[in-house]
Amino acid sequence: GGFVYLAAILDAWSRKVGFEQVAPLKGLEGFNRSAPVSGPTYVDATIGGKRLRRGARLWSVATATFKAETYRFLRIERPSDEGEAEPSRQGRGVSPPNALGVQYPPGTIHLPDWIDTEWLKQLVAEQLVTVRNKRGYAHPEWQKMRERNEALDCRVYARAAAWIMGADRWDEATWRRLEEQAGVETRP
Repeated sequence: GGFVYLAAILDAWSRKVGFEQVAPLKGLEGFNRSAPVSGPTYVDATIGGKRLRRGARLWSVATATFKAETYRFLRIERPSDEGEAEPSRQGRGVSPPNALGVQYPPGTIHLPDWIDTEWLKQLVAEQLVTVRNKRGYAHPEWQKMRERNEALDCRVYARAAAWIMGADRWDEATWRRLEEQAGVETRP
């Protein structure tokens, strides 16, 4: 029904823009530690009465895995400093030093200056709880503590996009090249 039609519309747009620029995603409940992102798979889809060749291209994201990673990273102890922190190189082995030259631990989340209270509440809008099914088996499940959670969703899907691009496997030379292209000043 509606999902297949939406997938077809998204796929048509993605094909027009180019799959190297766009990765249509579908969030799935639950954890998948072996591969939090899988695909792409091809979902049967028609648009305007015409069946799409090979269907709509779609990546599946185990959102619980990246939510847990986000909360784990938010708990990382930051080194104390007296000045402002440098921009993030999140996901890399080494983050830039703080104002006193102390390295941030890997995974440290750096927040931009424009962050406000509402955005922070959205980032931590869910909690991991243990739920029992009808047979009494317990499983972990993320549940909203408030209605708005867009900041957390954006972080999860941005992380999935980085996974799809292979950013977890980039070496230091690749990061330096990208920083040069972006005009980002780096410290040795």
